[in-house]
Amino acid sequence: MTAFVLDASIALAWCFADEATPATDALLDRLADEDAIAPALWRLEVANALTVAERGGRLSAAGLTRSVDLLQRLAVAIDAEGSDRAFRELLDLARSHRLTVYDAAYLDLALRLGVPLASKDAKLRKAAAGLGLALLGV
Repeated sequence: MTAFVLDASIALAWCFADEATPATDALLDRLADEDAIAPALWRLEVANALTVAERGGRLSAAGLTRSVDLLQRLAVAIDAEGSDRAFRELLDLARSHRLTVYDAAYLDLALRLGVPLASKDAKLRKAAAGLGLALLGV
């Protein structure tokens, strides 16, 4: 059973010590026994952030490799349905909550599955709370 929707902001907290919190560490620990799910864009979003961090000197090549190894070992399922919803449900959510369509993909997935959303993103958390979703992380 899926325990929560995993946002890129939480996964990146596992890659950068200065972004980690006790709450993000606890979510990483939960993945030892539970599964998370993310939209298909999650891998692209995280990989892009890691690439930008390496180019900017925030992350070494070895650090990037360690981060990717960690993320690939995690029990994170990828939702295949989300991109089919881009021009309808995701666009509507993005417009009504003033989010990016990317963030709306996380919100939509949590709503569809009825599971908590794990995110550090303030706008996304506000939209999720407004829709009655349980929130994890910060």
